Amino acid sequence: MKAVQVTGYGDVDKLEVRDVPVPEPGAGEVLIKVKACAINNTEIWMREGAYGSGGKSGWKPEGVNFPRTPGSDITGEVVKTGEGVDESMQGSHVVLYPLTSKEEEGTEHYADDMSFIGSEYDGGYAEYVVWSADLCFPMPLDDFTESAVFSVSGLTAWHMVEQIQAKPGETVMVTGANGGVGSLNVQIAANVFGARVIAIVGDLAEERRMKELGASHVLSYKSENLAEEILKVNDGPIDAVLDVVGDALFATSLHVLKKGGKFCISGSAGGQKTNLDFRTVYLKHITMYGSVLGTRKEFEKMLEAISEGKIRPVIDKTFPLEKAGEAQAYFKEKGKFGKIVLLPETEE
Repeated sequence: MKAVQVTGYGDVDKLEVRDVPVPEPGAGEVLIKVKACAINNTEIWMREGAYGSGGKSGWKPEGVNFPRTPGSDITGEVVKTGEGVDESMQGSHVVLYPLTSKEEEGTEHYADDMSFIGSEYDGGYAEYVVWSADLCFPMPLDDFTESAVFSVSGLTAWHMVEQIQAKPGETVMVTGANGGVGSLNVQIAANVFGARVIAIVGDLAEERRMKELGASHVLSYKSENLAEEILKVNDGPIDAVLDVVGDALFATSLHVLKKGGKFCISGSAGGQKTNLDFRTVYLKHITMYGSVLGTRKEFEKMLEAISEGKIRPVIDKTFPLEKAGEAQAYFKEKGKFGKIVLLPETEE
């Protein structure tokens, strides 16, 4: 089969298209023909070494074992079952919960033994992938490509909104609102939890589309008076911030939060380090959350909300599997709206 593998830490030239054996499912596992795999920051930062130090990077301190097939937002068809798996799963259209852990339910996403598909396991930049049968769920939508855009981004977004405990009547500001996680943050906060959402984007030409997703107001981070504009449209300070940008909007976020407000971050595309005046945090009684991925139970709740039409897929562009390097480079460009998806072309 064809697979795109990361051969070491570095630029996109570390991605190579290779012919590798089709994996065999072990006990409790299934073999899945990959139909779509969306791209996330996780596999790009893993390749670039951004998650670690001293030349090692990944979800675990020891770093990644190369070569590694990345990709964690996976949908496909079960084509073979391993020992102990009900053969009726064969032919099922599934979406994969992207991590494993033997720890207590509800802590699996940050447990010490958490292992991530595409980092500790070979992932979906391939024609086939093996995964645990009990971590494969029925697709929430009929379309493989549309169902593939939620696993990591949607799970991360859902957990972020759960962290801040968004409620009807509250105002939540979403940074990077046109991106993969951000566009889902908008929908989940507004359409599932009932909050009022202020979406922060780069180009205000996206205003109509953001409001279609559920945003009440859309503002540009390029404004010289962004903080004042946020306070004006909300008629005062806001309740919470869902941030994927980091440094670039950090000071603004803390400024517009009310006393007792909540700040949740799951990414730092706009800068990984910042200057923090602790007085702002303690004098305003701000609660801060770090957040990534989410629990299996949250994954199930998210899939249910998708199937009910409360959360819609937002797709910017698709690429063939062989163009994974080009797709990752495009992913890093500004101005995208939604997810980027790789489409393997497997033989029938």
